Amino acid sequence: MQSLLSNLEAVRQRVAVAARDCGRPAEAVRLLAVSKTFPALDVQTIAQGGQIDFGENYIQEGVEKIVTLKHTNSLLVWHCIGPIQSNKTKLAAENFDWVHSIDRLKIAQRLSEQRPSGLQPLQVCLQVNVDGGATKSGVAPDEVLALAQAVMQLPQLQLRGLMTIPEPAVTFELQLQLHQQTKKLFDELKSQLYLEAFDTLSMGMTADLEAAIHAGATMVRVGTALFGQRDAV
Repeated sequence: MQSLLSNLEAVRQRVAVAARDCGRPAEAVRLLAVSKTFPALDVQTIAQGGQIDFGENYIQEGVEKIVTLKHTNSLLVWHCIGPIQSNKTKLAAENFDWVHSIDRLKIAQRLSEQRPSGLQPLQVCLQVNVDGGATKSGVAPDEVLALAQAVMQLPQLQLRGLMTIPEPAVTFELQLQLHQQTKKLFDELKSQLYLEAFDTLSMGMTADLEAAIHAGATMVRVGTALFGQRDAV
């Protein structure tokens, strides 16, 4: 338990230092703890340190944790950050608070249709394949405006911003260049959409969170530095 809480404090310090170094307040960057493959007990431990936001890549696994923990901590905010197949949209719409990985209109439409009316609108980000990685999901940068405009019309969704997972880069400078491309796209979209709630730039992970923060990330998705190395699957 103590090692997880120590990890949480260390990551918070990394975020604070990176923000300070580029003239931003630490509270401008939201930490998303990526708990995929780790048990609900580990989530509960991290939550005891004050962490609220948790990200899951696998919908069924995430739902199991949400159900397990909802009675012990109703304040947790759950983010789906992995790809969503059409047959899993109902589970995602009914259980998660956020979805970061929308890259086509069909999935967005299904999420809106299947979001229960008694819940707040699902907060969503569009996943952009900013560097054209052949193995990466995401809408192409030149197609993201049209997708954003369509998603804005869906009644049970609230468009919040962009998410990206660029190919790994070996130096800070290369990481920064990639993330700056996404920030530029984000700023262009914000000026075109006239949407006040468009305020979230979800980018950066354990290996590149500093570069992402320097580029303007408002949310970093950290798993390994918090929970440890994942077992091979």
